[in-house]
Amino acid sequence: MNTETGAEDMTADVPAAVADARAPKVHGQPMEKLPEDLYIPPDALEVFLEAFEGPLDLLLYLIRRQNLNILDIPVLKITQQYIQYIELMRELKLELAAEYLVMAALLAEIKSSILLPRPPPDEAVEQGDPRMELVRRLQEYERFKTAGETLEKMPRVGRDVFLAQARPEVIPQSAQVPMPTLRELVMAFRDVMERSALFTHHQISREPLSVRERMSHILSRISKGPARFVDLVDPEEGRIGVVVCFLAVLELAKSSLIAVQQDAPFEPMLLAPPKAAPATLEEAVDE
Repeated sequence: MNTETGAEDMTADVPAAVADARAPKVHGQPMEKLPEDLYIPPDALEVFLEAFEGPLDLLLYLIRRQNLNILDIPVLKITQQYIQYIELMRELKLELAAEYLVMAALLAEIKSSILLPRPPPDEAVEQGDPRMELVRRLQEYERFKTAGETLEKMPRVGRDVFLAQARPEVIPQSAQVPMPTLRELVMAFRDVMERSALFTHHQISREPLSVRERMSHILSRISKGPARFVDLVDPEEGRIGVVVCFLAVLELAKSSLIAVQQDAPFEPMLLAPPKAAPATLEEAVDE
């Protein structure tokens, strides 16, 4: 494979690019004819729009410009372009960092390793591709460069987003004390007195009746014989007396201390001791 011929064909556009970079430009357009009264000194400054942050950045730019694959770098082509760019910077009297020269030496070493004939496989230890270490460094640098470009596009405080520093004007307000008239004071006092009459105090007092005492009274009453529920209620005690008496009957029936009997719904209830309960209400009345 004639590698040198292919590299020369691929790098044919480099001198043209160098000549185009040296040509004077106005608003990005090259000037074919300079003004006759224009004097350009030999050491005039030329401004480059492309700024590189290091040798890897320059190498990545050369690869991207040719739409090449990083995993398959044409070392011969890239090396010639890289060296021509360095020579251009030297002609422009720009200071070169040592890193650029180290990268140029590395590319020259890789180029020589590729061009030199390789020994037969049975006579030498198999060696890897000398480009792999450079490819790894380029891939790592490209990841960081892409991440940096993504962060650069994000809004930044002080550049794209600005914090509001102005404070709203504070308008002084003086509290004005109302000056009511005598009539207004009298009406306000009357309203307060009327509202105070709406609030009343209610105190709950304990009733003198007791369920436990009524239970004892019922047991004492039916010990003499069966009795009707209505006969156990005192009309003077009112509604509370009926409730207390009924609760006492329920407690006694729950404790099986009395027997409660009712012949039909809404008929009078008959209360008697458990063992002395009559068969019917008529029998209790006859007794």
